[in-house]
Amino acid sequence: MKKIFGVGFSLWFIFLGASAWALDSRVRDPYYSAVVMESGSGRVLWEDHAGAEAYPASMTKMMNLFIVLDDINAGKLRLDQPVTVTRDIARIGGRQVWLKEGEVFPLEELIYATMVHSANDAATALAYTASGSKEAHAERMTAKARELGLRSTYFHNVHGLPPEPGQLPDVSSALDMARLADALLKAHPETLKYSSVYMRDFRQENPVRMTSSNKLLNTMEGCDGLKTGYFRAGGFSLTATAKRDGIRIIAVVMGCQQKEVRNQWAQRLLERGFSLVNNP
Repeated sequence: MKKIFGVGFSLWFIFLGASAWALDSRVRDPYYSAVVMESGSGRVLWEDHAGAEAYPASMTKMMNLFIVLDDINAGKLRLDQPVTVTRDIARIGGRQVWLKEGEVFPLEELIYATMVHSANDAATALAYTASGSKEAHAERMTAKARELGLRSTYFHNVHGLPPEPGQLPDVSSALDMARLADALLKAHPETLKYSSVYMRDFRQENPVRMTSSNKLLNTMEGCDGLKTGYFRAGGFSLTATAKRDGIRIIAVVMGCQQKEVRNQWAQRLLERGFSLVNNP
C-alpha cells in the first residue's frame, strides 16, 4: 500500500511540476531567442540562444500543414476534398474564421484560413481530416519532428493555443523552428502559395476578411512567409522568410514582449542574413 501511495504521489508531483513549468514565461526584452539561417543549405548564419526551449504558439501550424501536404502528395487527401465541420471543430477558441457545424469547405480553403488568418478552427479541421482526431494529428506532428531531427520540439495540440488544464504546452526552439521551416519549404514549396497571402476572404456568404499577422509581407522586399505565433507566456514570435536574387533566408524570433518589436527584429535579422551570405 505504501509503495502504491509513493508511486501515486510521485506521479502527482511530476504532474504539478510539469504544469508549473508550462506556465513559466519565455518572454524577454527584446526577445527570448533568435536565429538566422540560409535556406537550402541549413547553414546557421547567426544565433542568440537559438537552442533554448520556448513556446512556438501558432507557429505550430507549420507542422500541422506539413502533415497535410505530405498526405496530399501521398494521394491520401486532395485539395478539393470536401471537409464537413463538426461540433468539436466549431468549438475551438482563439483566432478563427467562425466555422459552423455542418458547413462544408474544400480542404484548400481551410489551408488558406490556417496559414493566412492563423484560424484555430481551420487548423483543427485539417487535423481531423488528415488524422481522425486532434490527438492523433499531434502525435504525427511530434513523430515528424523526430524524423526531421528536431530534438527540442514536442506537440500536444494542433493549433498552438495555450495548454488546457492538465495539458503540457507545445515546446520547441528558434533553431528547431528554422529547421522546420527549411524542411517544409524543401518538401513543399507550395507552402508559399498560402503563406505569402496578406489578405483574403473566407466563405462566399457573409465572408470573413482574413488578414495575416505577418506584417513583413507588406513591408519587406522578397518576404513571402511564413508564420507568426503568440500567447502570453510565450510572447510574440515569428518565423519569417524572404528571397532575393536566388538566395532565401529564414529568421526566427521568439518571445518578444511586443509584436512591433518582433516584426522589427525579424526584418532586421533577415537583412542581416542577406548581408552575411553576400559578404561572408
